[in-house]
Amino acid sequence: MLCFSKNQSMDRHLLTLSLLLLSVLSSHADAASVGVNYGRIADNLPSAYRVMQLLKSQGLERVKVFDSDPAVLRALAGSNIKVTVDVPNELLSSVAKSQSFATNWVQRNVVAYHPNTQIEAIAVGNEVFVDTHNTTKFLIPAMKNIHTALIHFDIHSAIKVSSPIALSALQNSYPASAGSFRPELVETVFKPMLEFLRQTGSYLMVNAYPYFAYESNADVISLDYALFRQNPGVVDAGNGLRYLSLFDAQIDAVFAAMSALKYDDINMVVSETGWPSKGDENEVGASLENAAAYNGNLVRRILTGGGTPLRPKADLTVYLFALFNEDRKNGPTSERNYGLFFPNERKVYDIPFTFEGLKNYHDHRSPVAGNQHMTAPVNGGGDVSKSLTGNTWCVANGEAGKEKLQRALDYACGEGGADCHQIQPGSACYDPNTLEAHASYAFNSYYQKKARGVGTCYFGGAAYVVSQPPKYGKCELPTGY
Repeated sequence: MLCFSKNQSMDRHLLTLSLLLLSVLSSHADAASVGVNYGRIADNLPSAYRVMQLLKSQGLERVKVFDSDPAVLRALAGSNIKVTVDVPNELLSSVAKSQSFATNWVQRNVVAYHPNTQIEAIAVGNEVFVDTHNTTKFLIPAMKNIHTALIHFDIHSAIKVSSPIALSALQNSYPASAGSFRPELVETVFKPMLEFLRQTGSYLMVNAYPYFAYESNADVISLDYALFRQNPGVVDAGNGLRYLSLFDAQIDAVFAAMSALKYDDINMVVSETGWPSKGDENEVGASLENAAAYNGNLVRRILTGGGTPLRPKADLTVYLFALFNEDRKNGPTSERNYGLFFPNERKVYDIPFTFEGLKNYHDHRSPVAGNQHMTAPVNGGGDVSKSLTGNTWCVANGEAGKEKLQRALDYACGEGGADCHQIQPGSACYDPNTLEAHASYAFNSYYQKKARGVGTCYFGGAAYVVSQPPKYGKCELPTGY
């Protein structure tokens, strides 16, 4: 029997505790994960091979792309970086209607690269419910056909199939305990989707942006609450849980919506989240400091913080949006400034992406945080201050050309978050079924939701402001939301 002095025994005990703590923290790091979205709507981006080297140099072990570009997939071969590829929305109809089309797509875009390129998931579409091309009805059949193709090639156990949803798919999101999906999507989409995810052992992909909620409600949402900083928290009146971040509340609203449909066993991956480092004058909170705080504190929260108040054991994988600033994107200034890096590979701001990097991380805050509330000035070039001119509307510029109008319409109804339900087939403003009429409805929805602020009715020259009520057939454009 070995004997130890009192000091030796204490040292041994401390060593054991230290090793146990390191083991726990290491398991957290292994279970939770931070990846990045690699969008390429930009000029002067580095080559795919350089991007692979950049990812490895930053310790980023997961990447999500919005297509299945061969150059990107080849560059990632042998890198040990896990990849999520995307079936674009415009292909959903073909994938849903034809198993052979789906099988050929998987053969060309997955089998040709896997396993040298570690493709771990396929995102079928992106935010399909806000797609103006009415692709929702194709989503579930497309997901099933892609999975059947994976079975055909015997890679279904290694590659999951899912589809990213936006938070606009929720009917209620506050309080988190009252989270519920939009009624018209429950039977047609969410129940069959969640059943598919359960049967295939997959997870729900969710795009969550606390920035949008803060920017629209900065008068009632604390900036510290949105940025994972110290704050008193918000108690959910429905379940008594205290939330210390808006992110956790948004994620739990989705968990609650799944729970209401009896799908408590489905896991979640946050397929997009981020904060812009720059914005227009009316984009409250879009600043370099706030972007650094949100993403840096999010990385710390994910890699060390466990689950959410409602799902404390749910270690999350989160994909930051995005790798680069993308200067060719439409919309307000913020849309071009979500990047973690400039195209020359220089960091926009310095944050860690790994558990090891967190050791030296500190959230640097200035005495005055972020953009404060600003009154938009009267602008002589297109946007009109509502305080001086009364009601105004945003309409499509018919001379912009079909291509520009379509791109802007896709943005407004997708990432822009415009309410485009009324221009779907069978809805009140579907007729007249013209690109200009549908674009006008979408542009105006975006404009009104952004409080008719400076820069919100431009869309790269595809839209302009009018002060007389526009009307397309029997459809009248609203003046507020």
